[in-house]
Amino acid sequence: MKLARSLGSVGGLTLASRVLALVRDSLQARYVGASFASDAFTIAFRLPNMFRALFAEGAFSAAFIPMFNRKVGEEGMPAGLAFAERALAVLFAILLVLTAAMLIAAWPLTWAMSLGFHKQHPTHDQFAFAVELSRYTIPYLMLISLASLLGGILNSLDKFWVNAAAPILLNIAMVSALVFFNGDPFETARAQAIAVPVGGLLQLGWLALACRRAGVSLRPRRPRLDPEVKRLMALILPAAAGAGASQINLLISSALAGGLLASGSLSYIYYADRLNQLPLGMIGIGLGTILLPTISRLLGQGREAEAMETQNRGMELALFLTLPAMVALIVAAEPIVRGLFQYGQFDAADTRACAMALAGFSIGLPSYVLVKVLTPGYYARQDTRTPVRYAIWSVVVNIAANLLLIPLIGHVGPPLATALASTVNIVMLYRTLHARGHFTADAQLKRRVPRLVLAALLMGLALFGFDRLLDPWLSASMVERYGALIVLVGAGCAIYGLACFATGAFRLSDVKALLRRRRTS
Repeated sequence: MKLARSLGSVGGLTLASRVLALVRDSLQARYVGASFASDAFTIAFRLPNMFRALFAEGAFSAAFIPMFNRKVGEEGMPAGLAFAERALAVLFAILLVLTAAMLIAAWPLTWAMSLGFHKQHPTHDQFAFAVELSRYTIPYLMLISLASLLGGILNSLDKFWVNAAAPILLNIAMVSALVFFNGDPFETARAQAIAVPVGGLLQLGWLALACRRAGVSLRPRRPRLDPEVKRLMALILPAAAGAGASQINLLISSALAGGLLASGSLSYIYYADRLNQLPLGMIGIGLGTILLPTISRLLGQGREAEAMETQNRGMELALFLTLPAMVALIVAAEPIVRGLFQYGQFDAADTRACAMALAGFSIGLPSYVLVKVLTPGYYARQDTRTPVRYAIWSVVVNIAANLLLIPLIGHVGPPLATALASTVNIVMLYRTLHARGHFTADAQLKRRVPRLVLAALLMGLALFGFDRLLDPWLSASMVERYGALIVLVGAGCAIYGLACFATGAFRLSDVKALLRRRRTS
């Protein structure tokens, strides 16, 4: 139950951040809509957003936390912090060079990420605007990468909530830009892009202050590639590819959409992905943040059985939360999009197109989250290469599926291709862990999974009729829209809870046992 409580604190803060992000996206839809300006910002924001997912939520944690924990366990906290200082010195030098190179190469980089917006036929000035936005957002890469190292230290000290709260600052910066600096779509998109590195500075400052308060003070050093730092750097790149397979697939899908689809398609995919990120962020990031240091610590102490039990409960929690989210986002996609985005520059046709993309993304929601549950089983054992091999296969599947689906179903093709590729990745990760004896589903997990599937389907049937009753309020004022969405979400949660008890996924004895553990903890 410690896992559930930790997920509650991390997931709650991540949920707050993602809800604030939905407010941001609602304002963006209102002021920018689904235009070329919106597509340009989507591409400019895609790269730093991907780096945030790869490094802040993936590679640095996967590579740094096990090494830091082992160093602290074997030689004490001073040795661990000395290792962190050496890693920070090398990391800062690399990031400085990388950021400068990317700023210089912003034009070809923007072209590669959008395939030149080929289908949209942008003018020279329009494409130059997209490049300008990319130059504003690129410095965020260095800021979030440095922040993620500090966050990894705090996670290793079990201060999960501090790191989980950091993204809220990015969203505050971006919402402030939309509220105070909105104008025509191009001016508003520019204000949003400038707000991205401002948010990165706030995140870095927050985590640096939290480290100081925790007694962690990292002194500046000259960069030096000693054996331990070389080992860390050797682990980071494959860890990024493995943990960020879904982000890499989304980047490829966005590039293909920019090159092969009409204006607005990238924006439909972006808004749909943002909605899909709400449960993914709350559940997947929370589980990934908690499981890796927990499992690496248990394995370092030789407690293999406890590590496997923790991973079983992680998978159980992931499916318990993602299955109903998947069904709800498929069944109620159009009412949700209409309630959040349909006003101002975003019209009814945009709502229908975005809802179809959301349904496509949501099919893969359980697999997006299960990546965060299964990859710690590799990273805690310092195996970052196996997830990379599977990530490469996932990318191949994604490209092939995009090329097949885009001519058939247009902008829905990239979301479906991303979901399919993620599912293939999960199957390969699970089979290898099982074959190595590093993960075996226990009796409790086997009993609950089919019952959870049935409960989610029952909830979906109920929501199919219920959301029609709320239609008049989903097109009214903002207060009425949000009120209707809260009722819709609340009804879905209540129905799912009842269905879990009706199907036997959970029993009354489980609730009583949870309450007893809370009283004694």
